[in-house]
Amino acid sequence: MSRKATIIIALQAIVIVILFWFAVFVGKDEYEAAHSEGEEDVETRTLVAENTNTSKGAATLHLPIASQQQSGIKTSQLQATQHQSATASFGTVETIDGLIELRARYLATLADAHVLRTSIASAQQNTTRLRLLNQDDKNVSDRVLQEAEATLNNEKAKLDATSTLANGIRDNMRQIWGTTLANIATQKVESGDLQILLQSREVLLKITLPFDVTPNKSTLLQISQVGTQAPLAKARFVSEAPQADSTIQGKTYFYRAPAKNLRAGMRVSARLEAGKNQTTTGVIVPHEAVVWYANQAWVYQKQGSEQFIRRLISTETEIESETISGWYNTTGLVAGDELVVSGAQLLLSEELKYQIKNENED
Repeated sequence: MSRKATIIIALQAIVIVILFWFAVFVGKDEYEAAHSEGEEDVETRTLVAENTNTSKGAATLHLPIASQQQSGIKTSQLQATQHQSATASFGTVETIDGLIELRARYLATLADAHVLRTSIASAQQNTTRLRLLNQDDKNVSDRVLQEAEATLNNEKAKLDATSTLANGIRDNMRQIWGTTLANIATQKVESGDLQILLQSREVLLKITLPFDVTPNKSTLLQISQVGTQAPLAKARFVSEAPQADSTIQGKTYFYRAPAKNLRAGMRVSARLEAGKNQTTTGVIVPHEAVVWYANQAWVYQKQGSEQFIRRLISTETEIESETISGWYNTTGLVAGDELVVSGAQLLLSEELKYQIKNENED
């Protein structure tokens, strides 16, 4: 091959390479434009709608009726209910061995005092008789009269000591058990209330209530096992308790309740119902309607036929009953509102998926 032909072929190859790269460079912009148009045509559909100021919720979702049926979305209307606020606390079933022992000591001291009074009365009569004889021409010597007077004074001193001991036992009883129980225990004849306790037909409970709560003497206390709401007994107010509970801060009170399901030493939970004037009206949000997000409880409220609004609810008061169980709310929701009771978690997942998509686009 001649030198001239070689040069021509080389020039042609160079021209071909230049044309190829030119075609690639020009076609790149058109390819990217066409690919971008294709992506724009495939638009991801979202259920999340723009929230309005009147929604008063965290987010609003739009879901057609057909999609609701396919997703198993079910709603339930809230019913108005009245709730009487209550104070929950704890207590113990007290053993009354200490009260019984102090009562026995007190009664024994009273018996000793009664014996001493009888002895003093006899000594008094004897001293009076001897004094008259001594005054009647010394029919009795002065020494005999002095011994009789000494015996009388000695018996009076013993009576004073016994009375002081009895008062001390009674004061000690008041310091430990309070005035009401001390008065019952210091009666010589057992009262009906004391007999009921001694015969274990009823038990004595020491309940600790918050400092800002003062129990009504006519209000019964609901007693249940710790950690459950299963009722064990109804307790009646007895008196204030002088001594606090070392494990719970608050004011202590004595209550009495039937001993059927209660034993000395048991820890119990107590529920003190408030007065009738503290009854409020609200709604109970069913447990199945609640979804948890960011450590808060939310529900989805249905508005219209295709919109759902996520709302925050209060979990301060939980109500358990045979008909419905859930969270009691007095604000934000009213009777007649429809809440999602099946599929709420699906709506939350869709909402969060939309939020993640927006973050990725940013």
